[in-house]
Amino acid sequence: MKAVVCEAFGPYKNHQVKEIDAPKIKKGHVRVKVRAAGVNFPDILIVEGKYQLKPPFPFTPGSECAGVVTELGEGVDSIAIGANVFFGAMHGAFAEEVVVPAVQCFEIPEKMSFEQASAINLVYGTSYYALKNRGHLKPGEKLLVLGAAGGVGLAAVELGKAMGATVIAAASSDEKLEVCKAHGADLTINYSEGDLKDLIREVAGGGVDVIYDPVGDKLAEPAFRCLNWEGRFLVIGFAGGEIPKLPLNLALLKSADLRGVFWGSWLARFPDEHRQNTEEFLQLFADGKINPRISNTYPLDDFIKAYDELAERRAMGKVVLTMD
Repeated sequence: MKAVVCEAFGPYKNHQVKEIDAPKIKKGHVRVKVRAAGVNFPDILIVEGKYQLKPPFPFTPGSECAGVVTELGEGVDSIAIGANVFFGAMHGAFAEEVVVPAVQCFEIPEKMSFEQASAINLVYGTSYYALKNRGHLKPGEKLLVLGAAGGVGLAAVELGKAMGATVIAAASSDEKLEVCKAHGADLTINYSEGDLKDLIREVAGGGVDVIYDPVGDKLAEPAFRCLNWEGRFLVIGFAGGEIPKLPLNLALLKSADLRGVFWGSWLARFPDEHRQNTEEFLQLFADGKINPRISNTYPLDDFIKAYDELAERRAMGKVVLTMD
């Protein structure tokens, strides 16, 4: 089978698609013929050795995909051969076939494409856990989403709206903000047009209650300064490149919380809660309240072009690899 193979950490353009042996079926696992795989910014960090988790070599990157079950391992009775499923893992998804634990699979709902299913697990899983379990977002609160047109950002916009918040989307261009408005943003901020702190206070009419930050870098501190009393700042990631340093007196003066969001570690520790969250946001899809946006699709052989779209900050929604 064909798969992207990483044999040493380094620039993502160094890696290649190769022919490798298909994985062997295991007890409690299923074999899936992959139809689509979501591409995420951490996938780049992993192959470049910049992520906190480092798989042993050689490995195939890719943290989520969707496809058709073709074989069942011993003891599997929860899924049938021929079922359309999606799932997440730390790596292995950028391949024509995968073998994964049956308990990690979710059946794809009606009216959801393979491309959408491959793009829902990580970004909606992260964003729902962040807003529900870490941010305790309440109806009527003001939610500021930084990097709002990216994969996790756009998911946070949709979920925040579905949870009853007033959603303020912040992004670097008017084109990206139009996408955010189409996915439910009530208000928008183009942070290329001025001082972010001033822009937030003007648009929000003061401060905000919850900040969702997958960007970090120079945006974090001015955004934090706009938190309301007992506001919550959610640390999602650092797509901007630099890990910011915040003056902790800001948290003291506002009685505000700085809350880390490590979704991957949480779901490993609390799989039942993760399954419940997934079922809840899948119901939101069924109810028409969320709709994963695909920025672009690329065939597996063009995986570097998919990485480029993320690395160059051109993606609006999710980038997906497809397998014929």
